[in-house]
Amino acid sequence: MSELQHKVAVITGAASGIGKAIAEKMSSQGAEVYLLDRDSTQGEALAATLSAAGHKAHYRDCDVTDTAATGALLESIGAANQIDILVNNAGVAHVGNLENTSEADLDRLYQVNIKGVYNCSKAAIAFMKQKGGVILNLASIAASTGIADRFAYSMTKGAVRAMTYSIAKDYVSYGIRCNCISPARIHTPFVDGFIAKNYPGQEAEMFEKLSKTQPIGRMGTPEEVADFAAFLCSDKASFLTGTDYPIDGGFLTLNS
Repeated sequence: MSELQHKVAVITGAASGIGKAIAEKMSSQGAEVYLLDRDSTQGEALAATLSAAGHKAHYRDCDVTDTAATGALLESIGAANQIDILVNNAGVAHVGNLENTSEADLDRLYQVNIKGVYNCSKAAIAFMKQKGGVILNLASIAASTGIADRFAYSMTKGAVRAMTYSIAKDYVSYGIRCNCISPARIHTPFVDGFIAKNYPGQEAEMFEKLSKTQPIGRMGTPEEVADFAAFLCSDKASFLTGTDYPIDGGFLTLNS
């Protein structure tokens, strides 16, 4: 597989879950990947594993909420290698409605889910304007439909979708494509931790319940998201830009 041969891909939140799967997939397709995360243990381990398999992979510690540090990091990557692909995957969640979402909760989600996308995209776009490129954002079905107790999370993912449209519109003349993927529930270690934290003693019951909210009858896998992400960032998808793609097991259309 060489769909991404000679491409340089920067992936945020790449140490685990969907980000890890995307890094593994893009690496297997020939991309040189930069793994950005705050979990140095898992991030460095993944980079080492990919490198041992003959791929070009580098871990970089990155707090996407830090504008100056993120900008400097992407500038250093771009100065040595053209940034062809940016995957804005880093994100955090929150359970709560309007009344029980604190100001601190709102600010925390804004900093990572919105400002993080802004910081990385703004830093990468300067390099992409030279030769073109692809920005892929991870949004959520929560951006398109009401989900109980996801006030702040839905707000931030709606902003991610809106930023996707705006970037696609403003930079299409530079040969830059921008799309977003909106997953429903994907079975990652984050989901297991979320269930354990919020539903102690009910883990199996809640996993089954959450799985069945997808009409297809199960959660998606990180690998399924990664396959689609790699396609959207490849030249095979060169006609696709400015679109939000649900990957949701029929959640948005079949639950009505």
